[in-house]
Amino acid sequence: MPEPLCDSLWRASAPAAPSLSKLEGRLVADVVIVGGGFTGLSAALHMAKFGLSVAVVEAQEIGFGGSGRNVGLANAGLWMEPDQLDKTIGLEAGRTLYDALAVAPDYVYGLIDEYAIECEATRHGTLHASVGKSGLAQLERRYEQMARRGAPVQLLSASEAQARIGSEKFNSALFDPRAGTIQPLAYARGLAKAALEEGAKLFDYSPVENISPYEEGWLVKTQQGEVRAPKVVLATNAYSEQGVKEQARKFVPIFYSQLASKPLSDAQLASILPNKEGVWDTCTVMSSFRLDQQGRLVFGGMGGKGDVLANWASQRVKELFPVLNKVEWDYCWTGKIAYSEDHLPHCQQLQNGLFSVAGYSGRGIGPGTVVGMELAQWFTGQRDNLSIPTTLLRDVPFRELKRVFYEVGAQAYHLGQKAHALD
Repeated sequence: MPEPLCDSLWRASAPAAPSLSKLEGRLVADVVIVGGGFTGLSAALHMAKFGLSVAVVEAQEIGFGGSGRNVGLANAGLWMEPDQLDKTIGLEAGRTLYDALAVAPDYVYGLIDEYAIECEATRHGTLHASVGKSGLAQLERRYEQMARRGAPVQLLSASEAQARIGSEKFNSALFDPRAGTIQPLAYARGLAKAALEEGAKLFDYSPVENISPYEEGWLVKTQQGEVRAPKVVLATNAYSEQGVKEQARKFVPIFYSQLASKPLSDAQLASILPNKEGVWDTCTVMSSFRLDQQGRLVFGGMGGKGDVLANWASQRVKELFPVLNKVEWDYCWTGKIAYSEDHLPHCQQLQNGLFSVAGYSGRGIGPGTVVGMELAQWFTGQRDNLSIPTTLLRDVPFRELKRVFYEVGAQAYHLGQKAHALD
């Protein structure tokens, strides 16, 4: 069973979701989208806007998967360094993908403005903070490569980074003014509302039981209903185990957990992230932190939730921000990341008219929004192809072993960091 969303700060603070119903009876559409996350909802919104009839079928509630659980950093680009992107998929394809995702925050914040989506949106930039010599070297590489491609990024000195973050534990930070923070579940719900306004049909609590060829298209069946359409898009990403298992075998699911504190005092907020940027670090087992609209510190790390993560997070926050001394956590929740072997999202055409989009590898807000829009443009003849790779992925070898390796590694790291802090 997937982790419940009810433990999440985002579910507690998001505006109400649009009222939907289960899929019942028989429908006919131009496109069926399986999955109500950023990709599926952006695709549905834009397809409906471009005149297609669209049905979105979600197994749980809208935004139940990674779209409603993530950190909420609306970043430009991908995790991968730009030069490595060119090496991975070729210079022309790499530049096309880089350019498309460089402006991804513009599309996210454009939709927020256009549809008046209430999602605690701020656009004060994000900070990639370095730890140690290797972390600084990584940021220097990224800065050089991004600046060479015209990105308006700034490499901050140690003193500048420490002032922006409110911690002396970082020796630099890469500031990207294009980015910002959002309340991710609220954004997903806002996209759903916008898609409904454009004429899309959305159904929740309607897990897909079967997808089969039917005449010139496809038949998507749930327990109580079915939809016929020439095209089907599988957009369940890391939450494919419960119904779209063919897609699940193409990536390794990695847990990422977060904790949210009680609202901080005005005095504490004056020294911690005074400009309200979101932050993630260069550690091999990455962690992230940001503030929400209520002044809560939201702190995250790789691995599943539990005492090991909570104890490590409490100790790490104390090290980073001594002014907090002992932090009290109100919420703790977990989500899954779909890591593809090349760490890139892919759109695969599994069969004629059956498409699968997955593998965001931890960077889904901007890319998911853009890919959804591009799918709509592609299906309506406004573009010849997508920016993301469209090559077929092989099943990940030793997938379960790799999943366990990543999880055990994260837990061991957190235990080791905690033990080191107590020496």
